[in-house]
Amino acid sequence: MHSSSTTTRILVVANRTAAAPRLLDEVRRRADAGPCEFTLLIPDAADRKAADWTLETALPLLRKAARRSVDSRVGGPDPFEAVREAATGGDYDEIIVSTLPRRTSRWLRRDLIRRVEGLGLPVTAIVPAQRPTLEDLVTTPHVPG
Repeated sequence: MHSSSTTTRILVVANRTAAAPRLLDEVRRRADAGPCEFTLLIPDAADRKAADWTLETALPLLRKAARRSVDSRVGGPDPFEAVREAATGGDYDEIIVSTLPRRTSRWLRRDLIRRVEGLGLPVTAIVPAQRPTLEDLVTTPHVPG
């Protein structure tokens, strides 16, 4: 944590798992441990509609878990570059990355967590079991186009 504040600033990186119970539990645990500010970064969104749906769904749940407002950002198509840009300009103390299960996660296939660890901040990875339950995953509904 940086010494100029007693509040821990956490960048939460998630897309389709942004409202998943495992992530909400981790946010709640962090908020219970001490003062925290959270920013949700949604990188790699298929389109703006998908990102907006995720924000509309996830932010109220994250706010409830954090017991305070949660900022949000939408990143570009490259998840690592979106995280790097946010981390470089955001003065964060740590990063939480929430992914889909290993067999379906493009982020894990692209080695996102290891690459994010290379940015020099503590990283917590939330990766559900190989066979997710409905509680592990909140999927984006089909939006007729």
